[in-house]
Amino acid sequence: MRANVVGITYYPVKGCAGVALTEADLTPEGLLGDRAWAVVDDRGDLRWQGADPRLAVIAPDVRDGGLTLRAPETEPLTVTGPGPEADAWLTRFLGRPSRLVRAGAGNASRLHLVSRASLDALNRRIAARGAAPLPLTRFRPNVVVDGWTTPHTEDDTPRLTIAGTELAFTELTVRCAITLVDQSTGRRAGPEPLRTLADYRRADGGGVVFGAYFAVRRPGRVALGDEVTPTG
Repeated sequence: MRANVVGITYYPVKGCAGVALTEADLTPEGLLGDRAWAVVDDRGDLRWQGADPRLAVIAPDVRDGGLTLRAPETEPLTVTGPGPEADAWLTRFLGRPSRLVRAGAGNASRLHLVSRASLDALNRRIAARGAAPLPLTRFRPNVVVDGWTTPHTEDDTPRLTIAGTELAFTELTVRCAITLVDQSTGRRAGPEPLRTLADYRRADGGGVVFGAYFAVRRPGRVALGDEVTPTG
């Protein structure tokens, strides 16, 4: 059965809301502009949704060399780089001292891919417990693939092509408390999916896994509807 790209999302600010795209450039570092910025505390430690779930409703918008931050009931702010204005805006919204920084180069080979078949299989198990199904936004993927009939095909695909690009599997995605955060409200809404994933998706080294990371071996442009073909 033919598989296609049905979702492309990048996250300009690590931990904040994603931006859905119809097409994007894949570079050796992943999606162009993905996680180029980050929010840290006054000691320089990364803020993440597990401790600061309200990050989920900060919506970044990058255009014309500027970064605009938007959030509910808050005046938007546009900046051209880290500075006191952005720091003050984040501190007010999150309620704790925070700073906007340029992220390092640690996101290389971290294109996050998830299939609809994997989510459907998980949601069937969640429904069997009497709980509501979850959207894919809980897992914050970069690329979503539909058309694979076997759940977790992404786990067992050493290489694949999308349009003229080539990707290579690097590792399974170990899931954390971020998956418990409702991405539309910025509030914790657990215990799913971690409760159900623990029944059947335990990793050898501990924790649970869902989705996979891929490295970009051949860069290029991808778009919604592009065919996804396993090649190894």
